[in-house]
Amino acid sequence: MQYRNFTKDNIKISALGFGCMRFPILDKDSSKIDEEKAIEMLRYAIDKGVNYIDTAYNYHQGNSEYLVGKALKDGYREKVYLATKLPSWLIESYEDCESYLNEQLEKLDTEYIDFYLLHTLNRDFWNKLKKIDVFKFLEEAKKSGRVRYVGFSFHDELDVFKEIIDSYDWDFCQIQLNYIDRDYQAGQEGLRYAYDKGISVVIMEPIKGGKLTNPSDEIKSIWDLSKVKRTPAEWALRWVLNHEEVSLLLSGMTTLEQVKENIETVSTATPNSLTEEEIQLIDRVTEIYKQKIRVGCTGCEYCLPCEVDVNIPYIFQIYNDLHVFGTEENSKRIYKSYMEKEKDASRCIECGKCESLCPQGLEIRDYLKEAHLALAK
Repeated sequence: MQYRNFTKDNIKISALGFGCMRFPILDKDSSKIDEEKAIEMLRYAIDKGVNYIDTAYNYHQGNSEYLVGKALKDGYREKVYLATKLPSWLIESYEDCESYLNEQLEKLDTEYIDFYLLHTLNRDFWNKLKKIDVFKFLEEAKKSGRVRYVGFSFHDELDVFKEIIDSYDWDFCQIQLNYIDRDYQAGQEGLRYAYDKGISVVIMEPIKGGKLTNPSDEIKSIWDLSKVKRTPAEWALRWVLNHEEVSLLLSGMTTLEQVKENIETVSTATPNSLTEEEIQLIDRVTEIYKQKIRVGCTGCEYCLPCEVDVNIPYIFQIYNDLHVFGTEENSKRIYKSYMEKEKDASRCIECGKCESLCPQGLEIRDYLKEAHLALAK
């Protein structure tokens, strides 16, 4: 296993972290984790050197933390650094912070959490947490020994990321990054910004939720040009870990085979190990994916709230996924749920307010009609 420095204390962290939000499940129900398989996967990874275990309050509908607590019995807790997250969207008071942290300690059956994150920060959640004095909570949690290091995971625009980074003496942060999403949310610029300030960076979605593992024939033909043969997942992980600013990446693994493949990949995916030819191949693949994008929406959400509650950026996201990754079944399933909640594109009254607010100047009304035709079939 490859290890990299983490936090200003230079803790040796495995470059592969085990993300505990995609365990194998039973009956197609995400709340029903296949405990036997999940525990086998976690313990196998730990035995092979993975020492960063990442979960959260809401993963697997609240059951991931319970499973992780069970998996870390029999001496495994002492072998790892454990990360979980405060559910920012549920916090309404300082007392809520204390309550959720104590509940998580109980669910995980541990006396302390090594790395505690404010979960999925965006501008709204950030402003709300500041008002209830979240900094005091973090300091008290560390002082009491319940938490050792604090950070945050992020889902918003770059300017918000920089504001949060500059607001507190963070130990680490967690951002989304892969070879397609180079400029998405915090992106590569945010990665460098945090690194330059001495804040360690954890990467989530390195394979874009698994979407980069099933390439088209056109993209396969590009990968086949490489002298060294790799799986699509390996190409994606190696691109992330090629950045010296990255401390580790998280992978939400569902099978033991995925665990084994990722461990093997990470063992040699050191910073700056990709050749110039390999980087050029990845850039070509990135360009092919980008050419398939139908709507140039960045997900900034300036168009929200919609007057009639149309889920504009999320509709564009699943519409793009359909064309870029061929996720027809999944995109239509998600869109059906929007229709049932009356948040689909057919609700648009064509007021045009969203278009006047869009930084990209998108013709949103026309794109919504186009997306509805494709997704509602």
